Amino acid sequence: MDRFVSTYTNKIDAKGRVSIPAPFRSVLENDGYSGGIYCYPSLDAAALDGGGERLAQKIDGLLQGLPDYSDERDELSVALYGDVHVLSIDGDGRIILPQSLRTHANLETQVTFVGLGDKFQMWHPETFQDRHKQAREKAKQHRTLFGAGSGNPTGSRDGGARE
Repeated sequence: MDRFVSTYTNKIDAKGRVSIPAPFRSVLENDGYSGGIYCYPSLDAAALDGGGERLAQKIDGLLQGLPDYSDERDELSVALYGDVHVLSIDGDGRIILPQSLRTHANLETQVTFVGLGDKFQMWHPETFQDRHKQAREKAKQHRTLFGAGSGNPTGSRDGGARE
């Protein structure tokens, strides 16, 4: 498997260590970065974004798409690269979450890992329950954008009507 998928909740010990789910570690190893993960505060949620080389390459691609020395590129670089922690994975598959990251995501005793394809997020379990519910509701509302649930066998937005 080459995508981060599914949801797992693991305990954080007194030293701030947490086990990365085994399927996520496999994705990281296949991604070419078996020694650790890139992790930074999410830009728009009380969560942490994490991943391997594919995530770093995606960030590089975003930045390369912006003009050199532009305010937008500098701001995005500071917001992403400036806040990145490279977290080593120990022999038991654990990382140590620095206090600054735990504070951002309000992580104390547990963390919920959520696969998002090319990256994953780490959430406080209760906060993620709310986020998950909200995402499911929005997905239901927007499923017609993908041709589902519209009663329209053609998938077109006009119901297949012809003029």
